[in-house]
Amino acid sequence: MPAPFPNDRLVFVPDDVDLSRSPLAGHLETETYVLGAFNPGLTRLPSGNLLMMVRVAEALREPIRDGHVHAIRWEGEDGTEGRYVLDAWPLEQADTADPRKFMLRGGGYKVMALTSLSWLLPVELDAAGLDVLAVHYDRAVAPRSSLQCYGVEDARISKVGESWLMTTCSVSPERQSTTLYASENGLDWRFEDIVLDHQNKDMLIFEGLIGGYYWAQTRPLGDLYFAYPPGSEWHAGPSINLAHSPDARFWKPGRKPGIRPRSDMPATARMGGGAPPILTDEGWLTLWHGVEPKEIVGIYRTYWSILDRDDPSRILRTGDGPLIEANPALTQSLAAQMYLHDVVFTTGIADAGDHYIAASGEADLACRITHIPKSRFSAA
Repeated sequence: MPAPFPNDRLVFVPDDVDLSRSPLAGHLETETYVLGAFNPGLTRLPSGNLLMMVRVAEALREPIRDGHVHAIRWEGEDGTEGRYVLDAWPLEQADTADPRKFMLRGGGYKVMALTSLSWLLPVELDAAGLDVLAVHYDRAVAPRSSLQCYGVEDARISKVGESWLMTTCSVSPERQSTTLYASENGLDWRFEDIVLDHQNKDMLIFEGLIGGYYWAQTRPLGDLYFAYPPGSEWHAGPSINLAHSPDARFWKPGRKPGIRPRSDMPATARMGGGAPPILTDEGWLTLWHGVEPKEIVGIYRTYWSILDRDDPSRILRTGDGPLIEANPALTQSLAAQMYLHDVVFTTGIADAGDHYIAASGEADLACRITHIPKSRFSAA
């Protein structure tokens, strides 16, 4: 177990969300509830306060009824508010083992639908990230395009120069894509465009330019990977790749690999980016997640590496063991709402002088803030 941190707590939970102010309010003639308020993007506002962009997974109270399982979907003309509707699938066609989704049988490919729809809620915290000051429902980010018809998920926020950039995963039958939002103040977000057109849920833009270019970590997924040679220190599977761009809109994948799964580390059987890389005296500090296989979802933990400031494909150091693990004590009061265990998913980081403030999703349920002393990452 990692050593405990002095400030490590839940700051926003499902019961803190007012669904009467949800983008879905008034659209569906059935009850919804907050399955999770989690995986928050994090940034510091010009005022010095912190902002979390919280993923709110709004779910159907009764997804299965009348012999069907139901999914929430947005429909409308691109750029409009549109409306939210329910799709009904015959229960015999669906595998409903995972409470967050269902798999549709047949067709030759893996086909999935969701029993919830995610939108992003701006939650303003004090400078230490420990107290909620305001919840900005009027600035929520919700689907506005057919490529987001199943929701907008998992914001990651980077401040580069005087601009804020936010990547999100937009979900639809068309694609699982990375979409970009921009802001001049870190609070009011403008949809820019789709920027990655493949299954990629973890695009993190570095908080600063390298050689005049924007850089990002990416994590494309697939069902097929080619083997490394026998005895290699690496094993095949999802990895954290790199890309660069002249304008943060058009991206070129890098030739060199980034952070790869290790043969001697079961916790990297599945891996991906966590918080956007932040520059330190040694290089780029990157927090990433590794997943050890267990049951349906696996065990999610947060790890860290230091990357070369001029060539982020060069890994200078990686921490020994996990930095952050799921903490059952934090969610004890939410036991009745728990549907996953052993999951912590770090999605944001902010500098706070002698320590960093990390924002994570705990158990796909709530937002967790952790103060991490900078000494934890020192070479000594």
